[in-house]
Amino acid sequence: MPSQPKSVPLPAESRLRQVYDRTDLADAYAIVLPRGTSSDPELLARFVFSHQPRWVSALMEVRDTVVAGFGLKTGRSLRSPEQQRGRIGIFRVYETSAREVIMGEDDKHLDFRASVFYRAASDEPAAEAHLVLSTVVHCHNLLGRSYLTLIAPFHRMVVQAFLRKAAKAGWPRAPQLV
Repeated sequence: MPSQPKSVPLPAESRLRQVYDRTDLADAYAIVLPRGTSSDPELLARFVFSHQPRWVSALMEVRDTVVAGFGLKTGRSLRSPEQQRGRIGIFRVYETSAREVIMGEDDKHLDFRASVFYRAASDEPAAEAHLVLSTVVHCHNLLGRSYLTLIAPFHRMVVQAFLRKAAKAGWPRAPQLV
């Protein structure tokens, strides 16, 4: 049975901790990765975000319809062909390293960043590697704070659903050395 996501603190080693001086939301969810899973955070991020549950797609359609009336960016506009370079799904990639990819988006109401962080197993025999999906949000105004209040509970469900669906699909394997 695949691992289940668990709420954890933002990883101490994550660059996400340094993105904003002040955050209005910060959360992180970790999931155990089976032995032999790739340690490439960009590959893992692309894998996670390519496994969107159907109910999340429906929720995003509702979100896009509502926020378009406020002049905010929509998932539809961010998925357009001219927007795809330098993106993972609808998210702009801001930074990559051997253990982490940071992506997100800036808009007039708020800015957010998400991190896919690969936490390697320790040297202990029973130690397991983890993928940690973290989010930080910085609101600019009342619209941003109101929006965040409305979507925060859904955000947490969505993040966990993405991780569960990716785990169920089977994580990408590390390349085998010959």
